Amino acid sequence: MIKACIFDLDGTLTKTQESIARPVNMTLEHFGLPAMPVENYNYYAGDGLDNALKRALKDAGDPELKYYEEGRPLCRKWFVENSLYHVKPYPHIVEMLKELKKRKIRLAVFSNKMHQGAIDVVTAIFGLDTFDHIQGQTDTVPIKPNPQGVYEILREFGVDKNEALYFGDTNTDMLTGHNAGLFTVGVTWGFRPRTELEEYRADDIVDDPLEIVDLVDRFNSRGKENVR
Repeated sequence: MIKACIFDLDGTLTKTQESIARPVNMTLEHFGLPAMPVENYNYYAGDGLDNALKRALKDAGDPELKYYEEGRPLCRKWFVENSLYHVKPYPHIVEMLKELKKRKIRLAVFSNKMHQGAIDVVTAIFGLDTFDHIQGQTDTVPIKPNPQGVYEILREFGVDKNEALYFGDTNTDMLTGHNAGLFTVGVTWGFRPRTELEEYRADDIVDDPLEIVDLVDRFNSRGKENVR
């Protein structure tokens, strides 16, 4: 019986490339380096803002990351100042979440964003009452694919790993879900292609958020062995 769904944020629930590109490109330009195209952030993003900055710096002409230590606090500051820059939910996400709430499914976000940034984005886009737990990067919860954040959510919800599903759009998410021992579902509308999700052994792949509702219903009517 599925009792909880845990979602990645960037590229899974919300379209956030521009919100990540903005502070990183501001940091690059601060050091006289060229801004990187927004589409590059499909691959820079996914492992936290610090790693996005490192990848952009290397491509912008700083392969030795000599500007990273000075740039890191600037980038974080500029992100926090406007974490909602051009952020919006993907089509059908809101409807999907409402259907899961009707089914009494507990909902959580586990993001590699800084914790407060994750809270700000989720509550601004989806309101205060949609998600039961929002977990971002903190000093005590490391970034994905470390599964500790998943364990924290399961413990708070009081559910077993076999009673939860994990959803994400990148290789990092597939590794996170598998590391936590959850049935892990790749989504194709986000930052990375289906081939990456397949390569990293997604247990299932969905092409539209409303397919998530169908997946939960199949789990709860047929059992895990008969989902496909």
